Amino acid sequence: MLLDSVVRTSAAVAATPARLAKVSLIADLLTRVPQTEIAVAVSFLSGDLTQRQIGVGYAALTDLMGGYGAAAAVPAALPHAPAEPQLTLTETDQVLGDIGVLAGPGSQAERRRLLGSLLARATESERSFLARLLAGELRQGALDGVMSDAIARAAAVPAVEVRRAHQLTGALAATAATALTAPGGQAATAALRAVRLRVGRPVRPMLAVAAATVGAAMDRVSPAAVEWKIDGVRVQLHRDGPVVRVFTRTLDDITERVPELAAAGLSIAATTFVADGEAVALRPDGRPLPFQVTSARVASQAGGADSVPLTLFLFDLLHMDGDDLVDVPAGERFARLAAAAPAGLVVPRLVTASVTAAAEFFAAAIDRGHEGVVVKSLDASYGVGRRGGEWIKVKPRHTLDLLVLGAEWGHGRRQGWLSNLHLGANDPVTGSPVMLGKTFKGLTDALLRWQTERLLELADPPQGDPGPRRHGVVRVRPELVVEIAFDGVQASTRYPGGVTLRFARVLRYRPDKTAAEADTIDAVRALWSGDELDGGDRRGSDGAE
Repeated sequence: MLLDSVVRTSAAVAATPARLAKVSLIADLLTRVPQTEIAVAVSFLSGDLTQRQIGVGYAALTDLMGGYGAAAAVPAALPHAPAEPQLTLTETDQVLGDIGVLAGPGSQAERRRLLGSLLARATESERSFLARLLAGELRQGALDGVMSDAIARAAAVPAVEVRRAHQLTGALAATAATALTAPGGQAATAALRAVRLRVGRPVRPMLAVAAATVGAAMDRVSPAAVEWKIDGVRVQLHRDGPVVRVFTRTLDDITERVPELAAAGLSIAATTFVADGEAVALRPDGRPLPFQVTSARVASQAGGADSVPLTLFLFDLLHMDGDDLVDVPAGERFARLAAAAPAGLVVPRLVTASVTAAAEFFAAAIDRGHEGVVVKSLDASYGVGRRGGEWIKVKPRHTLDLLVLGAEWGHGRRQGWLSNLHLGANDPVTGSPVMLGKTFKGLTDALLRWQTERLLELADPPQGDPGPRRHGVVRVRPELVVEIAFDGVQASTRYPGGVTLRFARVLRYRPDKTAAEADTIDAVRALWSGDELDGGDRRGSDGAE
């Protein structure tokens, strides 16, 4: 199939705000895609590469095209685009794959040559599409939910079957290939149901909604398991005999960076298992170090267990010695975990129907320096990859993970620094961010310095060295996620989402979260409407969030 077919569908999807119309457009295309190209088509329409990353950044795109998307100028290093499309999905994916495996001396030049050759054969619309795809800016509203429904419609199967297979494989493109290469209908459903959890292949983690108080959470779930909410990094351990692998919530393998976590996995009394948990750096007194310490330790390629060791807290068990447990009630999963793991590896947990007892447990967790608690249903299955009412997080303050859309140059003692942040939430329908308001509160001098440097790198259009022109607003590509605390949500006619945050302040940046994982405008509106549970649709999350 020609790449042009995907490009045209992408443009049509972006042009309609209606979810059902988006689903219909994508499903129609998927029924026409050759089986060998299904994974590529789904990846591209989802805004992803089949290779995930290939080492092509904003600078390379700017050099070749003079920008991209709305900021694109006359191509600086490309010939006039052909009038008729000629690139196929297969050859486009192949070239991108060839670029991705390049390494060593001369790789940068060869990467640029291959990319330039590919773009030279692309039409103007294909160039724009590929540039936005490579830059991670293909915001067309084809989020996981829309794509799952489109795959289900094209394969004539229940959407729930697609979602479950996606959750267990962690890959929507592979799920689509499974559904759409079967003869359809019952055969496709059977193929999807045959997908099983596989030790060594990470699954998408179960997520939680939020409640304002422990009482509000237990109005929904009681009796319940009430656990510490650890302010660390979500990890998933897979053991197969003597081999333990550690994955992040984004399904990346970080085993080599965290040898102490892999070693801890060997202490569990099982030959094979998959366990869900949290890793955190602790002080000698057992209180957590700042999240940035944990995040930096996990991100370090060199490791650092000797200087900043991580402590593992496991809270769920998905598989043990040949038994898949995702459909087993949570109470049984918790019991099996507690029986197999050393007590020090299991997160502190209280099973109770008493709001008073749960509130006291919550207060004790806060006193120990943790974020709060997670209230969990004892009857729930492990709903991998979804956010439902079976897990409810309770923290002593409202927080949202929002996108930084821009920043204003500061005044007075903040002269020369980008200070006042423009904040936005994801719109799950359009796929574009919606501005909610601004804040300059909570920023330390160190954070201001880092923030200024990083936002200038993300400036759109590029700023270069602003020199003395340090005034006005710098718009940025919406890639940074920042955790914002606030006192409430109120109606607003000033901002396009119709709501804004009261007394918003910066808690921290979240380098562990992608832009797609920021909270949605629906979640913010739910809080404004008085709904204590933030049921926004995010494409993944960390910890029990």
